[in-house]
Amino acid sequence: MKILVAMSGGVDSSVAARLLTDAGNECIGCTMKLYGNEDAGISRAHTCCSLDDVEDARSVAHRLGMPYYVFNFSDDFRATVIDKFVDSYLHGMTPNPCIDCNRYMKFGKLYERAKILGCDHIATGHYARIEYRDGKYLLKKAVDPSKDQSYVLYAMTQDELAHTLFPLGGMCKTETRRVADEGGLINADKPDSQDICFVPDGDYARIIELHTGKPTTPGNFVDRDGNILGRHNGIIRYTIGQHKGLGIPLPGKRYVSALDPVKNTVTLGEEAELYSSHAHVGDFNWISGEAPTAPLRCKVKIRYRQPEQWASVCPDADGTVNVTFDEPQRAITPGQAAVLYDGDTVLGGGVILPSDR
Repeated sequence: MKILVAMSGGVDSSVAARLLTDAGNECIGCTMKLYGNEDAGISRAHTCCSLDDVEDARSVAHRLGMPYYVFNFSDDFRATVIDKFVDSYLHGMTPNPCIDCNRYMKFGKLYERAKILGCDHIATGHYARIEYRDGKYLLKKAVDPSKDQSYVLYAMTQDELAHTLFPLGGMCKTETRRVADEGGLINADKPDSQDICFVPDGDYARIIELHTGKPTTPGNFVDRDGNILGRHNGIIRYTIGQHKGLGIPLPGKRYVSALDPVKNTVTLGEEAELYSSHAHVGDFNWISGEAPTAPLRCKVKIRYRQPEQWASVCPDADGTVNVTFDEPQRAITPGQAAVLYDGDTVLGGGVILPSDR
C-alpha cells in the first residue's frame, strides 16, 4: 500500500511509520504546520517549538528512508479550530480543539492531500482500532485503556475509516517506546505532549484576547437566585466545576455551576449543584452513518479521562441527541464531547449544548 503518515515529531507517530515501512509499505511522511508564532502569542524573534517537532519528524523519516513533506495548513487551522475555540469560550462553553483538529485537519485536509499524492491510506499514531464487520467499519478502543484515544475520534466517517490506519491500536505505550528505542529513533524517550498545541503555556484567556484584539469584560459572580457575590474577570476564565482561582472570599467551598454570556455572569454554588442526569448533544456524528430509529441503551463518556457511564439515549428528529444518565453526573460541561460506546465500539458522539438544569 501507498500510505501518507502524519508525523507530529513524537514517538507514537514515528513508531507508526516504522511499523508500516517494516511491513513493506510505500510510505510518505508529513507534518502539518498548523499555526504560526503570532497565533500562539510567541514573539516572531523566537523559534516556535513546533519547528523542533518538524526536525524530529524529518530525522525519523530520513532514517526510515521515507520522503518527507511539511504541509502548511495554518489558514485552515485558524478558520476551523482556533476561531471555533475562541467563539466557544466567548459563548460560555469549554471546547476540545483536539477533536476539531482530528476532524478537519488530520481526517479532512490531510486525507485530501493523500488522494492528490496517490496514497491509498493515511496513518496516524492514535491509540485506537478500526475493524470491518458486516459491511461497516467500526471504530474501537485501543487495547491499552490508559492510552485509548477513541473519544477524540468520534467524528470519523465510514469513508475516512476505510482509508485510515492506526498501527498502534493493539500496542501498549511501553511497547511503543521499546520499538522506537530498538529502531534508533531520535525521539524514543521524548515526553508526550500535554497542552493544546497553540496554547503552549496553558493560558487560554491570553490566546482568546490575542485573537479578539480586546480584553474580556469583567462581570458579576451570582448565586442560583441571582444575588451578586462579587466580581469576576471575564467568563472565558472559568469553566463548569471550577473552584480554584475564583478570587473572592466565600463561606465554604463554591464551584462554577453556570456561565451566562448574555448577562456576563458566572453562577457559583455548592458541589451538589454541579450534578445533573441530562445532556443535550448537537453536531452529532453516528459512526455507522445512520442514526438509530429508536432509543438505545449504551455507555456515554463526557470528558476525556472519565470512565463512560450507563445512559438512555434518544435521537431527535433535528439530529440532536438527548442523553439521560442512570446516575447524576458531575459538571456536565457545554462544549465538551459526549461519546457513546457499545462495549469497546464507538457508536458516535457530539458536542454538549448549553441547557437548563
